[in-house]
Amino acid sequence: MGIFEKFKLGFKKSASTFASGLKEIIVKKEIDDKTLDEIEEFLIQSDVGIIASEEIKEIIAEKKIDPNKNKVDEINSILRKYIIDLMSPLEKNDFFSNKTDLNAILVSGVNGVGKTTTIGKIGKILKSNGNKVIFSASDTFRAAAIEQLENWAKKIDVNIIKSAQGSDPASVAFKAIDEAIKKEFTHVLIDTAGRLQNKKNLMEEYKKIANVTKKIDPNAPHEVLLVLDATSGQNVINQVEEFNKIIPITGLIMTKLDGTAKGGILIAIAKKYKLPIIALGLGEKEDDLQIFEAEKFADAFISTN
Repeated sequence: MGIFEKFKLGFKKSASTFASGLKEIIVKKEIDDKTLDEIEEFLIQSDVGIIASEEIKEIIAEKKIDPNKNKVDEINSILRKYIIDLMSPLEKNDFFSNKTDLNAILVSGVNGVGKTTTIGKIGKILKSNGNKVIFSASDTFRAAAIEQLENWAKKIDVNIIKSAQGSDPASVAFKAIDEAIKKEFTHVLIDTAGRLQNKKNLMEEYKKIANVTKKIDPNAPHEVLLVLDATSGQNVINQVEEFNKIIPITGLIMTKLDGTAKGGILIAIAKKYKLPIIALGLGEKEDDLQIFEAEKFADAFISTN
């Protein structure tokens, strides 16, 4: 199964709901002001965001859809171009490529987004590209998180640095980076405790992990990834806002796109923050983390098949 087919399959719930809802508005109707307003309202309800929805509406209005052509195809074509133009600059295809220098990657997100599982999947892709990967089990608040990351380390055969539950998370990250330098690992993936963005003490702990890594390498962390859950809808906007204030985010990963009927939230985030999008989680299997490609995303999003 190719990447586009995986996108379509994983994204099926969102794509089919979006495509059928949009078709219902457009079919057998003239694209007049009332229909344009309905399209805009539908886009907003699909979590595409107010700004992007307004822009898409204006583009459709300016294009003046030919009534003799298939209106659904015409509007889908406009949507596809809008998504590709917006999101192509946010691709970060070199993230998973083979590296020679140290890359300390801090992975954050609120509870329940699938952060630890995502780290395992990232590790697998990096390793398959010839990188030498080590995990840092810095979510020391939960024994289950340490165990889960350890299971992933065994599954994909990578090293892991861990300590007992309740240990200082920053010290675990420090040890992992130190080990990586000594043994010439290229990637340190640092798991952090799932935390609500409004819990000040936990966010301070998160900042401390980043600061400790700088003691070994002033440029660390080299990447700061935020994992988001697509099923959370508009809540993810607040998460991006708050996490980005603590340590600037260098990349986003959206999980559980297979579990929502509103995949448009990624378009809203792209429009508002212009942050690189690393990958999309489209299922529970090991290979269900797909490297983000704007064209594949656009095609799957508007797919009517």
